[in-house]
Amino acid sequence: MNYRHAFHAGNFADCMKHALLVWLQQAMVLKPAGVFFMDTHAGIGRYDLASDAAERTGEWHQGIALLTNPPAELSDYVGLVRALGLYPGSPALIRARMRPQDRLACCELHPDDAATLRRLFARDPLVSVHRRDAWEAIGALLPPAEKRALVLIDPPYEAPDEFARVAQGLRHGVSRFRSGVFAAWYPVKHRLPPREFHLALRHSGIRDIVAVELWLRAPLDASRLNGCGLVVVNPPFGFVAAAEAILQALLDRLGTDEAGAGFSVERLVDE
Repeated sequence: MNYRHAFHAGNFADCMKHALLVWLQQAMVLKPAGVFFMDTHAGIGRYDLASDAAERTGEWHQGIALLTNPPAELSDYVGLVRALGLYPGSPALIRARMRPQDRLACCELHPDDAATLRRLFARDPLVSVHRRDAWEAIGALLPPAEKRALVLIDPPYEAPDEFARVAQGLRHGVSRFRSGVFAAWYPVKHRLPPREFHLALRHSGIRDIVAVELWLRAPLDASRLNGCGLVVVNPPFGFVAAAEAILQALLDRLGTDEAGAGFSVERLVDE
């Protein structure tokens, strides 16, 4: 309940997560059938990078600010950011590319953030905002009537057991809707927690899992956000190649000279 994303909006981790999210959504809407989109930790939807919170950390200066002339792999994502004005969170990015047959459910537990999100989508018939626990919502809102879904799981990782909760949330979500696409973001501070997370997923019984990671430096200092990752269950066709291109483009623009910078795309479990 203490985490507020306004301090971190537009940083390198947002750029990675959102560039991949934009690709995933585009892949999902290639077919005419409606898609149910779900954001389990939705935040406030959009963020003013000139605010005191954003400037206090200045993280966006090493993120979206460096993508002023994006390569083709990032042009769709950066184009949406420019078109939407204030830096868009995941709900705003998803909503921008939705069609009349699509639907978005945003879940946010923080009372102030949930109220802000409700005001943002107050008159939008395609978007519902729920002030509810993300893990409860996964069970309550799945399976969807649309028969196709993209579920984004993006907790703050303040709780010491958050990786375990995400693994359990993925197991529960897939058990409710086996054909859904699930994307779960996670931080990379040092190597052990992501490795244990991947191991838990390998033994979860879930099929068709790909994990992608981007590091600005070697993940050795647990006090710093050295990188981040995204686990995708049931990735759409072409995701692996697209992710490699997107991560390479991000590394070229956002990377540092520090040792250990790089990225990986790994299939954790076969189809």
